Amino acid sequence: MTTPNGFMEFIAPYRAPSAAIWTALHASTHMAGYGITREQMSAIRINQRRNAALNPKAIYRDPITLDDYMSARMITTPLSLLDCDVPCDGATAVIVSRLDAARSLRHKPIVIEAVGAGAQDKMDTWLGRTDYPKMSMHDAADMMWSRTDLKPKDVDTAHLYDGFTYLTMFWLEALGFCAEGESGAFIEGGARIALDGELPLNTNGGQLSEGRMHGFGHLYEAVLQMRGQAGERQVKKEVNVTVVGNGGGSLGGAVLLRRGA
Repeated sequence: MTTPNGFMEFIAPYRAPSAAIWTALHASTHMAGYGITREQMSAIRINQRRNAALNPKAIYRDPITLDDYMSARMITTPLSLLDCDVPCDGATAVIVSRLDAARSLRHKPIVIEAVGAGAQDKMDTWLGRTDYPKMSMHDAADMMWSRTDLKPKDVDTAHLYDGFTYLTMFWLEALGFCAEGESGAFIEGGARIALDGELPLNTNGGQLSEGRMHGFGHLYEAVLQMRGQAGERQVKKEVNVTVVGNGGGSLGGAVLLRRGA
């Protein structure tokens, strides 16, 4: 039998080797504190599958109903199988250039307005923060907003990490699109986060339907939306500012993008 080491010394003895369990612990604490329901949480999964139906590269494209979501096999309460992302193989190329060089290229440049990162933890676990159940995404969001004059109201689309459905809701709160504890009400029914909504969210279907490449799919989709190249799933309004947030637990990174002149 292998002896656990590192952060697993604090996790494995309690039969919690999976990130699904750690996320569920945070989600349960937060949901109980603010009255957020699984029915509200379902809007993330249902909406993203609707978006994925318009994405020929998505792994799963069939629609999901509320009944489908609520009857799915539970993995670790409150997360079911439909709250867990889809691992896949793939690749994404990202080219970063000086702005003066990018202006001579075929497409108008996408400018990195601000970046934020967070990696605060204790014992290398997700559970040691004094402000638990917050995560490093909150640190990343705070850093990013401190480096720009833009505000959440300026953002046209959001592309937020969905390794598990609840992480997306936590990102919405961390980035200030809604107040702490109000993410359930913010997404309820899915209208606000739909392609024609106030804040189109994970327009490619996200990692829950398109497939997980640890957030690079979100960055790629953000650029497509800003260039107007997302095909059938292109949002109707002009996308001038977008945010990408990746990670959960003890690691998080956020980047604010805007269209260049």
